[in-house]
Amino acid sequence: MMTDHVLSDFSPDYARARALWLALAAARGLAVESHRHPRRGPAGEELALDVVRDGPADAANVLLTTSGVHGVEGHVGCGIQAGLLRLGAALRGPADAGTAIVHVHAVNPHGFAHGRRVTHENVDLNRNFVDFGAPLPEHPDYAAIDGWLLPAHWPPTAENEAALAAALDAMGARRAQLAVTKGQHTHPDGMYYGGAEPTWSHLVFRDVLRRHAGRCRRLAWIDLHSGLGPFGVGERIFACDDAGAALQRARRWWGEGLTSVHTGSSTSIPMTGPIQNAVHAECPQAEYTGICLEFGTLPMAQVMNALRADHWLHQHPAADAALAATIRRDLRDAFYPDTDAWKRQVWAQGLEATQQAIAGLRA
Repeated sequence: MMTDHVLSDFSPDYARARALWLALAAARGLAVESHRHPRRGPAGEELALDVVRDGPADAANVLLTTSGVHGVEGHVGCGIQAGLLRLGAALRGPADAGTAIVHVHAVNPHGFAHGRRVTHENVDLNRNFVDFGAPLPEHPDYAAIDGWLLPAHWPPTAENEAALAAALDAMGARRAQLAVTKGQHTHPDGMYYGGAEPTWSHLVFRDVLRRHAGRCRRLAWIDLHSGLGPFGVGERIFACDDAGAALQRARRWWGEGLTSVHTGSSTSIPMTGPIQNAVHAECPQAEYTGICLEFGTLPMAQVMNALRADHWLHQHPAADAALAATIRRDLRDAFYPDTDAWKRQVWAQGLEATQQAIAGLRA
């Protein structure tokens, strides 16, 4: 397949990513279903979660791709989606007439546009798909370290970092990772906040999922992310609670290298409310097989410090302008290494995972 489009499919900001997306859909003659966000972008531009269905409306098999669940990670996800939309029908053969590819572009458009990982509610969307009719998950380990993660001043003092390191070391590596990133519902301005109610993106995505995959027989899902793992390596993380038939099916499709947060083989950890939870309620009829495709960027300590700084800046909007600019640039770099080699590397892996999913649906 032609790959001369690869570099131009990755956009430097949300506005240009969306403009490219709309242009590609128009060139293919495909309708765009736009769900407009209640807020505007940094330059006053319209924000939207955009959906393009590439294939029959009554398809028995649906391949779903999602980008920008974690806003700023939309650089990589939207870039891969642009390439997939450009290839279009070439992705499917004669045997795939009953398969539709549904691309959900920028699930969290506000975060993408404003260069943050979270929604406009400061919610981590992958911690927001919980049962809000039940008591929310408790997470005392996060409460114990929030003040050190997000101190009064930035950069943190040496004393602050020593206290944080001591607290995390005492927990052990796995518990410490869970303490920071599992998801919490007690500190609305804190990190990995799961929210007190469903976010705008949560509600809209459920509606999209219900209408585009609520009647299909088989559903595959590739959720595109960045920020964990070795530079440019796409980890295929099993994204389903069924460790039986679904896991075996996913390994047949995407290879034995598939990892799982439940077995501890993944760089990621179990989360309180991942977006894949929506499948159970909205698509109960479908045989579901899904992965998160997580592309590595920078060392984990560097990524975490960039996230801490971003949340500190959210708490201190009147911070020095030069410091604020540095924090925003560092966060973008942590999730989008803007190099030609990285873009080519992640595109090749995104394309391969898509082809494998289509073949899996066909089998």
